[in-house]
Formats: sequence, structure tokens, C-alpha cells
Amino acid sequence: MSTALRAFLATIALALPATVALAEWPSWRGPHQNGASDEAGLVATWSPDGQNLIWKAPFDGRSTPVVFDGRVCANGRAGEGIERREILACFDAGSGEKLWERDFPVYHNAIPFQRVGWASPAADVETGYVFLHAAGGQLAALDRDGAIVWERQMTEEFGRLSGFGGRTQTPIVDRDLVILGIVTVGWGDEMAPPGFQRYYAFDKRSGELAWTAAPGSRRKNPTPYSTPVVAEVGGRRLLVGGDSDGSIHALDVASGETVWTFQLSKNSLHPSPVAVGDVVYAMHGEENVDDTTMGRVVAIDATGRGDVTATHELWRVTGIEAAYTSPAYHGGRLYLIDNSANLHALDAKTGAKLWSYSLGTVGKGSPVWADGKIYAPEVNGNFHILEVGDEGAKELDKEYLTVGGERYAELYGSPAIAYGRVYFASDEGLYCLGDKSADFAAAVRASRRAAAAAPARGEGPPAVLRVAPAEAVGRAGETLSFSARAFDAQGRPLGEVPVAWSLEGIEGTVEGGRLATAAGSGTQAGAVVARDRGPGEGGELAARARVRVFSPLPWRQDFEGVAPGTRPAWWLDGARFQVEEATEAQGGGRVLALPPPARGFPRAGTLIGDPRLSGYTIQADLLGTQEGRRRGDLGLVNSGYAAELQGNYRRLYVYSWISEDRMAQKIDFDWDPDVWYTMKLQVAPGPEKTAVRVKVWRRGDAEPADWTLTVDDPLRIPRGSPGLSGNATTPLYFDNLEIKAN
Repeated sequence: MSTALRAFLATIALALPATVALAEWPSWRGPHQNGASDEAGLVATWSPDGQNLIWKAPFDGRSTPVVFDGRVCANGRAGEGIERREILACFDAGSGEKLWERDFPVYHNAIPFQRVGWASPAADVETGYVFLHAAGGQLAALDRDGAIVWERQMTEEFGRLSGFGGRTQTPIVDRDLVILGIVTVGWGDEMAPPGFQRYYAFDKRSGELAWTAAPGSRRKNPTPYSTPVVAEVGGRRLLVGGDSDGSIHALDVASGETVWTFQLSKNSLHPSPVAVGDVVYAMHGEENVDDTTMGRVVAIDATGRGDVTATHELWRVTGIEAAYTSPAYHGGRLYLIDNSANLHALDAKTGAKLWSYSLGTVGKGSPVWADGKIYAPEVNGNFHILEVGDEGAKELDKEYLTVGGERYAELYGSPAIAYGRVYFASDEGLYCLGDKSADFAAAVRASRRAAAAAPARGEGPPAVLRVAPAEAVGRAGETLSFSARAFDAQGRPLGEVPVAWSLEGIEGTVEGGRLATAAGSGTQAGAVVARDRGPGEGGELAARARVRVFSPLPWRQDFEGVAPGTRPAWWLDGARFQVEEATEAQGGGRVLALPPPARGFPRAGTLIGDPRLSGYTIQADLLGTQEGRRRGDLGLVNSGYAAELQGNYRRLYVYSWISEDRMAQKIDFDWDPDVWYTMKLQVAPGPEKTAVRVKVWRRGDAEPADWTLTVDDPLRIPRGSPGLSGNATTPLYFDNLEIKAN
């Protein structure tokens, strides 16, 4: 490409809004969030042997890549044995050269290795950052060189739940926010098993939590992974997404306030919606909310009509079971793939079915429309290119991809269209398809583009008040700063406003939004409250920021001062852990009990401390029981590592990834039921590895000089909250908890 042409393209790119710079693919459903691209001149045929295959890079994953700023970034997995991990990798979009790769250890999780790398990254064309929600719970912002800008631990900070299925939720970027929806169990007054879906909106530059919202009711099964989209409706910016309660919810993007709700299914929603003007298209493959039929596609009036409980339905098509894929929209048509890999075309105005085409057998990858074609992956290795028209679809190309010729390559993610090329990922490689003879013109650096348009300034009196950060973790003696932000009735920002500050459940002072606690104060949980009585008709407005303040180490807890039937308010995911009076055989006093559940999974855990802790030791007394031939497992958690006494196996088990023996070690340890043992778990991060050490002995005996088991982990989980774990097939008990620096 000539220097003059490059300069001309750069000039055009600088003049364009950040959201449309040179046909990039910054989110998993593309530049318009609807699975369609404006690109033309795309290939209609290709071959894994070389025809129209510009490059192929070694890669193993199932996410949809993002393509922006001349780069392709994809989430996947890598390594064998103790090196197994999640990765985010970025490649040069033109040549396929790997630019960098960032490792993310998997922990606090039961996802099998082959299901890691499911969440798609999200890109911000203004800053050049790429955002990833990893299987281990990390939400990270990385710059264009792969350096971490900020990171939040969604599991340890907010109680994120993650199931065995592995479908990790994908974040989205809108203006100055990066937003993620997860199912969470929370802590304190928001801890309500089995959990709710909650949205978290972070400042994309700093990682500060702007707002949280839980618009739905109690979740169904399984965990949802619907990625929300942003719609501009009536001058108001809405976040529209599927929820764990089977509903589509629309929230105000700026404030998180619920605008309307549409109940669609009796189970969790997985497909992402599509928003076109004032209409939202949504679908699912579960049981319908109003009958026993399975699957439905609907068009929803997104204006909401001012009623969060009204139906707003424009049309429906019942009986299309599309539980996994998300639709694509173009030219007044909705294209979707059902569970059996049938591609359907619907009239977007009426819902009339125009035609159907059978792609194969398993439909879990979402279609993409571009250049009059549908690019569609099929899980069992088939990649389809179809020409679509008024009467139906015509197959232009179908390629079958394998891993070493031994099995089909898995295709779960969607293609990404950018720069006149088609990019897609599989567990067999990352592909770039296009015309080899065409010049490659990538967009200029994202940091040189104009910022996205700021939201319009609000008018009139405040209608909503928010405190930022919406949730915070501090240490006794530190000062935390908060601000109160107001929004008008249309969700438009009014900026910071003067408020009266107060505290709930926290001993300290708050003046001008600055929370101060005494250095010697104990661990506590509560809220910072802002109140504003303006001239508006709504009267006083109030907003809360939830806060946990942790005392410095060491911590000791014998549960004698904790009321029976409760547990400390700052514990995450601790609903099944309850303090109770011990029996005489157990030594009397109060202990922490983990009983078997009335139904569901017996395994449970709770994280009880500051997620920023590093280099410490946790110790507690443990007692397991036996009923018939069953014995439970119980143990301690330290910085993402766990040690458990396993009852049925009569052994000591150290691990970080419970479904994979990545760094796990097991030794025989024939411990007795109804006997107290003391366990000490120490984690010592180093520059090259993290040392995990555990020792166990009968309570009352002398502590052994040597560690019972030592494991070195080269992947280095450097920090994390202490906690307790158990597989309560029988009642389990904990006492005399202590945490101290190494």
C-alpha cells in the first residue's frame, strides 16, 4: 500500500466516529451489536489448504474474536498439565503475527479445561483497551501492549457463581462504561441463595464501580450467558439483556435504573437480544412462560410505554427452539439458528417465516450477515458460507475442519468481519479468510480517534441518585472517597450534587463523601448513604454504597460472639454456613456448621476476607462426621488455593481448580470422623512460583514441625481472599479460625 493511500485512510478514520472506524468488529456481535457487517467484497469460497486463506495462527478456543486497531484478540486456553490456563492473545490482523499473550489462571471454578475460553473479549476503540471476563472470575482491562490497566475479581469481590457448563458471560463497552452481567450470591443484605443476576458497570479507564443493578427475581437453572446490547430509544440509552429469571430487562445505561421488563421464559435466557430502532428481538429454547411449549422468538416494543410490567409484545413465533445462538439482523430480516442447526429467516416487521435451511445437526454458533451472505459455524467442525435472498439460502461453500484428522474441530464462536476479511476461532486454530491479492488497510491507532459522544446533559430536577463507587473494600485506618451523582427522569446525567452523608452499620465518620475509620477498628460491613432533598416532586432521594472494611491481620474468630443461626455479614456466599451451639461431644461452645442441603449440590464455600490479601496463613479446627458409609470433605481456602480433608477417600487434597488436577497433590491421610483436627494452609507467592504448604494434626497435639504437603505452582495466583470449603454430604464443623501474615 502506498504512503499516500495510508495517509488518506488515516485521515478518513480520524474524521469518523469511534464506533464506526473503518469497519471493525469491537464486540462479539459486531459494530452494530446485531451480528451484521457493512463490509463488501468478502470471499464466497475458501479452503483450509490455502484458497483465500490469508493466514492461520495456532490457537485453541471457542470465543468470538474482536478485530480493531489493526489487531485480532481472542480468548482461549493453552498449556498441558500444571501449565493449563486461560489466555487472551492478540495478533496482527494483517499478517497473523502474535503480538502478545496474557495468562489467566483458572481457580474458584469447576469448568473443565476444554470449556475454558468461552467468553468473548470486548474492545474499546477510543482507548485501545480490550476487556476480558475470565473463567477464574477476573475482569481485566488490558492496553494495546497486553499490560493490565486494572483488574477486578468478580468471584472474590462480588460472589460470582460459575457453573460446570463453562459459558462465561461476555462484557460490553458503552461510552465510558464496561458492563458485565453475572449471577452472584453477594454478601450481607444482598446474599440470597441461590443467587440473582446482577449487572456491574465499571468506569472503563479506572475500574471504579459506577453502579450495580439486579432487575430480575431469583435465578433459574442454569447460569445465563446472554450478553446485553445498548439501544437508543426515545432519546434514552438503554441496556437490554436476558436475565436468569427468564426475562428481558431494559435498564438505563447511565444509572442502572430499570425501565421495563418482559417475561419470556420459565428458565434462564442465553441468547443475546438484538435492538433495531424502537424494537428489541429476543428468543430462547426453554419452556415458554405462558404454556408448556418450548422455544419462542418475539419482537418487543422497546419504548416500554411507561409500565415495567406491561407486555409490549409486537409479534411472536412459538416453537423455534434456539437456546444457545443469538440472531443476526439485516435489511428487515432476522436470521437465527435453532438447536438442530436449522437457519431460519423471519420478516422482522411481522415475524412471518420466510424460509429455513438445514446447516447440520448442532446449532450453538451464532450466524453473521455480511455482503449478502451468511457466515455460519457449526459445532461439529463445519463452516458454512451461504448466499441468502428472498426465496431461500444457497450454499456457496462448506468446509469441514478437523484436529489432526482425528476429530472435528469445535466451532462455538461467531465469525468477525473487518478490513475486508473474515476471522474466526476454533480449538484447531485462528483463521483469517480473504482475497490475498487485495491491499490490507487497517484502522489507525484507537488512541488517536475522537472520543465517543458524551451523553446529553440532563434537565430538570434529579430523579435518580447514585453513589460511586457503588461498592468498595477498605482497610481500617484508610480513607475511602465517594461521590453522589444525580440523573434526571430520562436517565441523563446532572453531575455531582451536594448531599447529606451518613453511615449504616459502620463505625466511623463520613464528611464530604470521605469515609474514615479508626486504625484499630474491627472488621465491619455496612453502607455509605447519600440523601438529597431537592425541589423535585419526588421529595428526598437516597442512594447507598455498600462497604466492607477489614481490620489488619491477624484475625481471630472463635464464633462465641456470633449469634446462632447467623454468620458474619461480610462473608461472601455463606448462606449455608450457620453458627450453632456445639454438642458436649464436640466440646461445647459455639461452632460454625455446614449442614447438607435439603436439595441440590452438597458442595459449598465462603470467602471471608479482603481479596487483596497476599502472603498469609489461615488456620482452623475442622470436624467431619459420618452417616452410614458417607463422609464429607472440608477444608480451607487461601489466595485461590484450597486444602481439604476428603472423607470417603481418607486423604488430604490440595488444589486450585477443582475439576482439573492442574497443580493438585493428594496423599493418604486416614483421619477419623467426630474428631477435631487443626489445619494450617500457607500460601507464599514468589517471583517465579507460588509455594502452597499445608499441615494437619489432631487438635490438642503438638503442631508438627514439617509441612504435611507442599506444592509449587508456576502459574502464581498471587493474592486472594481466605475462605472455607466443604462437600457436605454429612454435617461439617469449623472452629477457632485464625489468619495471620506469613
